[in-house]
Amino acid sequence: MAEKIPSWPKVTIRLYDDHNAEVKIAGRSHPVNHHDPRQAAIALVAERAAQLGRPMKATALDADGTSWPLVIHPDGQVEAVEAQSRKRGGGGGGGGGGGSAQKPIWPIIVAFVLAGVLIFGTVLYLKVFRNSGGPPVAKTEPGKLPPLPEPSVAPDQFSARPVPPGWTTKADWSVDIDPNSTPAVAPDGSEVAVLTPDHKIAVFNSDGKVQWQDKVPNDAESPVYTTIDGKRVLAVASEDTLYYWPGGGAEAIEVELPNSSAVQFFGTSPLVDLAGDAGASVVTGNELKPVPNQPRLSTVLLAQGTKALFSRYAGPLWWSEPGSDLQQVDLQKPKGGKDVERVVAASPDLVLTFYTNGTKDVVIPTVQSSATGAVVATCQPTNVNDAQNWQWLPDPNRKIAAWGACLINFSNARTSILPNFRPYSITGTTIFGTTGSNLIAITPGGKPTTLQTDTARPWGIAGSHAIIVHDSVVYALAKK
Repeated sequence: MAEKIPSWPKVTIRLYDDHNAEVKIAGRSHPVNHHDPRQAAIALVAERAAQLGRPMKATALDADGTSWPLVIHPDGQVEAVEAQSRKRGGGGGGGGGGGSAQKPIWPIIVAFVLAGVLIFGTVLYLKVFRNSGGPPVAKTEPGKLPPLPEPSVAPDQFSARPVPPGWTTKADWSVDIDPNSTPAVAPDGSEVAVLTPDHKIAVFNSDGKVQWQDKVPNDAESPVYTTIDGKRVLAVASEDTLYYWPGGGAEAIEVELPNSSAVQFFGTSPLVDLAGDAGASVVTGNELKPVPNQPRLSTVLLAQGTKALFSRYAGPLWWSEPGSDLQQVDLQKPKGGKDVERVVAASPDLVLTFYTNGTKDVVIPTVQSSATGAVVATCQPTNVNDAQNWQWLPDPNRKIAAWGACLINFSNARTSILPNFRPYSITGTTIFGTTGSNLIAITPGGKPTTLQTDTARPWGIAGSHAIIVHDSVVYALAKK
């Protein structure tokens, strides 16, 4: 039976002494301090198995290094996968000589745990479930996060670089962050999330008050605001786990990631790209759902909820969702366009395309709806060798965008060209970028403002503050 049980999430139970143990589930540590740490550890894993609705594999490590491969069931039953113990670092060979099998202490301990679980389960059934008319419902709502020491938050003066237009050097609050990370500003400007130097994720309101914190693995990547199951969440990916927090102080939901997979956030929701030709998966609850029916010769672009967007090089588009039929989206030609030269990229609600117009080496860069294929905006005809180097930079609220030298106002579908412009970031309706060696700020259809070369560029606007980063410190600058 054990070989039919998925190997994820990876579970390790490490016994330190008669009272202390550690359970690691998908890389997340759960310290155990109990008069019977084995029993407490098994109960913890059984609870997670109940959430998954299936048994889980685990490796139990005694204090002397002896390991026991186990299978732990949702009801607390435990099976020993092998009768013979193994000691890490010792000679593991078969053949003669060597050692007799040790008596499997974990399975024996488990027998007592199981007896208690069965008795409790019988009483619970007789008193509750038999009268309720249905089976128990697995707990899916996360618990509350424990309190943690808060990071040091203090006002400051920002004098290291010129400040962006419209903001002062006064930082109403500041906080140190992990040097290999960047902050995330909620799309509505209500929150700022950071990774702290002591490996925590901390969320602040726009005035710098800590809203909640949680521990994260050492290899955690920068936080990202995204959407899962129709709700805004804050997500952090590590090598083997995607963590996401619903907010309000609720603990993280953990999603085990297969080996060699990668999480991308190009769409409104996370998409997990699997290794090689294994396809992709979307996230729902604490599970990955494989995206079915990938059309031949197509590439997955992004995820939106539990749907994934596919495209061939020259179209069309398809939306695929577990449990639903494949939906094809045909792209509509822009004015003056002839054929799709290529599908370039996609972002939430939008897909970028090049159309030929009958002139050699000239294309019409076009922004189209990924839901209907309708034309949203078109840039002026451009040499394909120039346009293919344009960087796509949309506003998270999808009001404006810069596609290389093409500046777009989605409210009126108007575009303008700023020659040789390379966009770097967007704050509100202001686009920051360069023309040649000059750093400039511009709004679509407006006139560029030349800035000092090393002017700080905001990561976003939180309430009445511009969030900037310098030397691993986040500063919340006050308005002028």
